[in-house]
Amino acid sequence: MKKFALLALLLTVGTVAGRAQESRQDFSISGSGMIEPHVFSSTDVSVGAKAGLGALFSYRFMLTPRGAVEANYAYSQNNINYHANSYPNGIKINDRTQEVSAAYVYNFNFHNFNPFVEVGGGGLLWGQIRNLATTTIDAKGQTTIVGLYGGGIAYEISPSFDIRAEYRGIVSKVPDFGLSSTPNLNTNKYYNIYNPVIGVAYHF
Repeated sequence: MKKFALLALLLTVGTVAGRAQESRQDFSISGSGMIEPHVFSSTDVSVGAKAGLGALFSYRFMLTPRGAVEANYAYSQNNINYHANSYPNGIKINDRTQEVSAAYVYNFNFHNFNPFVEVGGGGLLWGQIRNLATTTIDAKGQTTIVGLYGGGIAYEISPSFDIRAEYRGIVSKVPDFGLSSTPNLNTNKYYNIYNPVIGVAYHF
């Protein structure tokens, strides 16, 4: 009986130790681009933007050997240009964008290469930067609810680190910064923001 109890104890300790050594979490830091397509609307407003640059911070927790949940925070900055017949010279807003989102990630495993896909949602917080690149002082901060999807590949360079490259798509309503009368920046349109990222993840 004592031998059986000792064996059971050793098996339990071994199982717990093995689970403790599994890397079920990771944190990644990535550089990102924010590319917004040109939008034409029925409200006579057209919107274009310069490509923006920023950073993405992500935390993943593995629920299963292939499935994980992910929390994201991102920051980027770019210039958005609005044009309409009522303001032919255009209105420019130097924009500070923050993303807060969550997603489900499904992983595939091929030796050191780990492709993955993800889908989720969250919010984009649009804020204007009042400097010479912003031509209206009436723009206000705005939050849009967004859908998130993407896919990429991670290359394991050690048991603790991998390099990740990913394409993310963010579906959002085109922001109007609270201006829908004079001037009217409202397009009543949704668009797909292209968000390529590349970075490094640490597993723990």
